[in-house]
Amino acid sequence: MPKIKVVNSKAVSLLLCLLSLCRFANAQSKPNIIVILADDQGWGDLSINGNANVRTPNIDKIGKEGARFSRFYVAPLCAPTRAGLLTGRYHYRSGVWGVSSSREYMNLDEVTFADLFKKAGYATGAFGKWHNGSQYPYHPNGRGFDEFYGFLSGHYANYFNTMLDHNGEPERSKGYITDDLTDKAIDFIEKNKAQPFVCYIPYNTPHSPFQVPDKYYDRVKARGISQFSKDKSQEEIEVTISALAMCENMDDNVGRVLDKLDQLKLTDNTIVIYLTDNGPNSWRWNGDMKGRKGVADEGGVRVPFLIRWPGQIKPGRIISGNAAYIDLLPTLTDLAGISAKGTKPLDGVSLKPALTGKAAQVPERTLFSSINKNSSVRKGAYLFSGGSLFDLSKDSTQQNDLAAKEPELAKTLSVALEKWHQAMVVNIDTSRWLPVGYQQFPKAVLPSQDAVLHRSKGSTLSYSASAPNSSWIANWNNIESYVTWNVEVNTTGKYQVNVLYTSPEPGDAFTIEFNKSRISGKITDAFDPPLIDSPDRVERKGESYEKEFKTLQVGKVDLQKGRGALKLLATYMKGRKFADIRAVELVLIK
Repeated sequence: MPKIKVVNSKAVSLLLCLLSLCRFANAQSKPNIIVILADDQGWGDLSINGNANVRTPNIDKIGKEGARFSRFYVAPLCAPTRAGLLTGRYHYRSGVWGVSSSREYMNLDEVTFADLFKKAGYATGAFGKWHNGSQYPYHPNGRGFDEFYGFLSGHYANYFNTMLDHNGEPERSKGYITDDLTDKAIDFIEKNKAQPFVCYIPYNTPHSPFQVPDKYYDRVKARGISQFSKDKSQEEIEVTISALAMCENMDDNVGRVLDKLDQLKLTDNTIVIYLTDNGPNSWRWNGDMKGRKGVADEGGVRVPFLIRWPGQIKPGRIISGNAAYIDLLPTLTDLAGISAKGTKPLDGVSLKPALTGKAAQVPERTLFSSINKNSSVRKGAYLFSGGSLFDLSKDSTQQNDLAAKEPELAKTLSVALEKWHQAMVVNIDTSRWLPVGYQQFPKAVLPSQDAVLHRSKGSTLSYSASAPNSSWIANWNNIESYVTWNVEVNTTGKYQVNVLYTSPEPGDAFTIEFNKSRISGKITDAFDPPLIDSPDRVERKGESYEKEFKTLQVGKVDLQKGRGALKLLATYMKGRKFADIRAVELVLIK
């Protein structure tokens, strides 16, 4: 019988403790990353930038305890900016050229910063508005994020107790959406406090509809508005009050995130970034800059960018030079010391030298901002936009056109912009195929906003609102009209087919076809709920309201791998109009 060696239990305990401490120290040697992105918040919507109408002490704190850039630029609209943030590349290169009807889908061969950090051992989570593709692997869970809670499209119909996506499954939110998203982000931070994490929080406010709890609206309204848009006649005061109230709610939630880092003693080892995705969504005070959301002038694309990393970034620094959304990925990987290998060629540069003081400012380069032909180019202090040339160091509000005085510079920048735009548009895929049939994500939802509406003569077939995101297919008044989705089936197999509908009476019949496969169904139950009450502060324009839809389990069908148009055809209408349709679901069974 072998001898049993007696080991000093205290020594074993000490050794195990040391090993545990080593593992913890190794994990914490990598900085945590928190990226907070606001939606439709302008440069001027922060008190740190001089707006006396709003109070944003927590967001300001990031800039005061860290650094901010004097000129930071994004794309004119939200989905393009998000694509550039995630990839370090101009949005056109990733196939993103709009905000709806699949134009916001990011090519599947792009590598995101979440992919890189996940590969480096980070836990990754995203909480909020995605807006870069819906079906897996366009879904955040297919783009490097282990955890996702939020919504996938652009506009959203309701900000209170609404239906969101949690890792591909529907989940009802609790309370006001920004508060709820923050709850989930804080839960993620708590869960992963002992390991490095990336927490991406793309809030959806102050994007319309203008909904905000009374607490915030009342206090902004009570203070009143003292600073106005340059052309005051364009400003809607109720919109301004509502938007700034939404900003103050966001500020409280940013404060909750910062407080949690303090409580968990993670502050010193966490990089916190705050920025916005484009200019303001209404005419309100924005430093008198020209333009707003949707245009490539200063007011549409110059946004705040605040970054804090105690001990690494000197507090209170204001960094000059032109920085941009495409710089986020190379900057984060450089600061964290992880490899960016595997990405496509980057357009962005690392801002680490400027942030750490090794460089006086961001190096001069040519930067472009564009959405289709609405484009601008910046080099140094000069801006060329719409045929005009401005020196922003002397004229930040674009009052004095220098194109006639400096024709050579204007021509040089004009030619550069045209060549850049021509190089970008070759990446646009106008026939986006929606993926279906992945074993790791068996349910694919084909929402109404990704459908193509085929109207026959006299047809009123339409979306429920002019902005298709968060809307449904409505006003279907004849059986000659039909709807298609461009679909790519990844796996040959059997699929459960579901249709999400509302209808005031039973009896409508339909057929769904995909290449040689076909299945028919009938609505046997009336389901016609009222629109969900939406506490809007301002009447919405072009955006759908929210209502509940019933899921009809149509049956099972065999689908072959390949591409094709999935057709939804109305074969019988009981009343004057066919049912309203929110989505078709295809669930891979085997």
